[in-house]
Amino acid sequence: MWLAAAAPSLARRLLFLGPPPPPLLLLLLSRSSRRRHRLHSLGLAAMPEKRPFERLPADVSPINYSLCLKPDLLDFTFEGKLEAAAQVRQATNQIVMNCADIDIITASYVPEGDEEIHATGFNYQNEDEKVTLSFPSTLQPGTGTLKIDFVGELNDKMKGFYRSKYTTPSGEVRYAAVTQFEATDARRAFPCWDEPAIKATFDISLVVPKDRVALSNMNVVDRKPYPDDENVVEVKFARTPVMSTYLVAFVVGEYDFVETRSKDGVCVRVYTPVGKAEQGKFALEVAAKTLPFYKDYFNVPYPLPKIDLIAIADFAAGAMENWGLVTYRETALLIDPKNSCSSSRQWVALVVGHELAHQWFGNLVTMEWWTHLWLNEGFASWIEYLCVDHCFPEYDIWTQFVSADYTRAQELDALDNSHPIEVSVGHPSEVDEIFDAISYSKGASVIRMLHDYIGDKDFKKGMNMYLTKFQQKNAATEDLWESLESASGKPIAAVMNTWTKQMGFPLIYVEAEQVEDDRLLKLSQRKFCASGPYVGEDCPQWMVPITVSTSEDPNYVKLKILMDKPEMNVVLKNVKPDQWVKLNLGTVGFYRTQYSAAMLESLLPGIRDLSLPPVDRLGLQNDLFSLARAGIISTVEVLKVMEAFVNEPNYTVWSDLSCNLGILSTLLSHTDFYEEIQEFVKDVFSPIGERLGWDPKPGEGHLDALLRGLVLGKLGKAGHKTTLEEARRRFKDHVEGKQVLSADLRSPVYLTVLKHGDGTTLDVMLKLHKQADMQEEKNRIERVLGATLSPELIQKVLTFALSEEVRPQDTVSVIGGVAGGSKHGRKAAWKFIKDNWEELYNRYQGGFLISRLIKLSVEGFAVDKMAGEVKVVLIQLVTPSEDQKA
Repeated sequence: MWLAAAAPSLARRLLFLGPPPPPLLLLLLSRSSRRRHRLHSLGLAAMPEKRPFERLPADVSPINYSLCLKPDLLDFTFEGKLEAAAQVRQATNQIVMNCADIDIITASYVPEGDEEIHATGFNYQNEDEKVTLSFPSTLQPGTGTLKIDFVGELNDKMKGFYRSKYTTPSGEVRYAAVTQFEATDARRAFPCWDEPAIKATFDISLVVPKDRVALSNMNVVDRKPYPDDENVVEVKFARTPVMSTYLVAFVVGEYDFVETRSKDGVCVRVYTPVGKAEQGKFALEVAAKTLPFYKDYFNVPYPLPKIDLIAIADFAAGAMENWGLVTYRETALLIDPKNSCSSSRQWVALVVGHELAHQWFGNLVTMEWWTHLWLNEGFASWIEYLCVDHCFPEYDIWTQFVSADYTRAQELDALDNSHPIEVSVGHPSEVDEIFDAISYSKGASVIRMLHDYIGDKDFKKGMNMYLTKFQQKNAATEDLWESLESASGKPIAAVMNTWTKQMGFPLIYVEAEQVEDDRLLKLSQRKFCASGPYVGEDCPQWMVPITVSTSEDPNYVKLKILMDKPEMNVVLKNVKPDQWVKLNLGTVGFYRTQYSAAMLESLLPGIRDLSLPPVDRLGLQNDLFSLARAGIISTVEVLKVMEAFVNEPNYTVWSDLSCNLGILSTLLSHTDFYEEIQEFVKDVFSPIGERLGWDPKPGEGHLDALLRGLVLGKLGKAGHKTTLEEARRRFKDHVEGKQVLSADLRSPVYLTVLKHGDGTTLDVMLKLHKQADMQEEKNRIERVLGATLSPELIQKVLTFALSEEVRPQDTVSVIGGVAGGSKHGRKAAWKFIKDNWEELYNRYQGGFLISRLIKLSVEGFAVDKMAGEVKVVLIQLVTPSEDQKA
């Protein structure tokens, strides 16, 4: 047996060592004083103190925005003219709007059928991002037109109306003007009522150089020369449906495109950098399949005449669902037939599926306020998998969901300072804090559980009721529950409130007793905590949909119940004594399971002979690793169970095993057992590595390619001799142009040669980075640079992270790679962040990249002293000084 020799030896030594040290995020939680500040998602506090906040007054609201913008792509400024048809609901002598980083030149209000009233004052409330326009006389109830001339800056912060740097095929550096308005940055492009519930229609015009492409939410209806400048044209777009400001978008730049029509007649285009139209074809194919899929699923047609998907060079998020003009990072949209790896194709398919789902769920029906953001993102994060499963069934994508989203959400939600899915949001500064794994991944997981609980037929029926009732309007979470309850006849609100309004999730402990021909199951639920067994007096409770399967038919639900109390006894009829029993078929219920020793032992043959489905094998081992990390069971027990995975063929199961062993390896790097865990990893992965080999075999598919890259990377990083030798040989041939590495092998080979290489290796990698024409290849190299071990080379990589060679959004992954690469790398990355905090903060403030940077940099620490230092330093760094507030 390939694990029999390795597991017991390491397990015996770990018995003397005791449990591995807890990761830094748990150490930070063990402090008695828990000061609140804005990095709650790092495990440092729950949420910041609420700032006083008032939503915009309701006395004046927009009906239509007529907006004309003229960006200057050399001076990085823009001029704007706004004429907003507005409704004055009650008499007032002022209009309060959102406005940030914009200078208003003139403003006036023209009551319908009356004379123009010029504003006499503009009072900017910069901290609240508002402006109050004062008028010399009272504006009476009725309709009129608000006219504003203004100027602004095309900033370099990747939010609002900003500039994005690109290089032309001839090597010239130029800039595009692009937008990112979610959550609250439309106000940086034009004065507006920048709240999701204040919807209006938009007539947008862009005045641009005639050799540039101009895009917005709707199709172009007119393009004409601009007076006084023959090099400029005015591009006018059709009127939008009623929509929220955060979904407005415009882009000005140089792009090629590919296009098609969906079977429903919608014009679909994918815009790419000039000369790279070929790289847009995969996303185009996915988008053209996806639109009809959603139309059929929701039974609601796509409401716009066109959909554009565009690759933006500098882009903080992965993508943004602007209605009719979806913006993407290049790596989330572009696929090169020869140079893109299998995981990139899968990523593009998922992101396209996610953003197009929002065209209905989010754009057609929009959350009333940011408190309900989770519903937008959680739903899209679930249905993207449904869509990809429809388009690419060979991806086995639902098994991957469990590893990518479900377990990731549980990891964060088990922290003592997690937050409920639904968080009450007041001030806009709080919005970015809930763009996290709880809103997205836990949200997706509980919707997956809800879909399973209701059944697909009633779920689709309820979705149609919801979208039809609230189209072009705003809705709250409770509105969806009401529609689903009406469709299914089940207590949806009561069940779901236990999952969305309280943080955390349950650990279900189960033991079994044979009673003649039946099996009696004794179930109990307690909150699962990463810091150890729950010890509070008032333990939260959940209404848990529980499914039970047996070895008689591992893919069939033998029993389905709703566990609505702390303890329950359940009788399974006709279960023989030699049959195993498993909870949570498909790993759909959002809970962890702890089996009695006898029940766990009985499940091992189902792992060995693969009769237990892959997603259940994955869930079982993930639960065990998490229970061990929480100190509830011994790590030794987990390593012994791993022996049962001797015949494991499934990529996603291996991926999750690899991730868990990686966490254990990081923790043991703080002990004397690091070398032994590396030997253990080599013993675990070498048999599957030998079976797969380096080159694809006839008949292999997508998942085999993913598994080969995973296994070779794991073996190479651990220093497996034959893997290292072959990686070096293939890397040399690749660099010399003798035999170009396949895209699927590049990451594992790059990682291996860097980890066990020298300064020359790093120089070659940096040269490959500079020569790379594709952002995917640049990112692939950036993510592995941190594997280098020499302190001097680590510093070189960190310096490179802030250079012009790395796009601003990708600096985070370079520094994070250093922190995750080695024990020394963690210390160096942490020092680098402290030393360069001002530049990093200025670059990322007000967005989620700053918290991601810090999380990646500190999560590998596991020493109590470091917990104290990190906490003190972060509070000093993140709490704004009075100068910053000003």
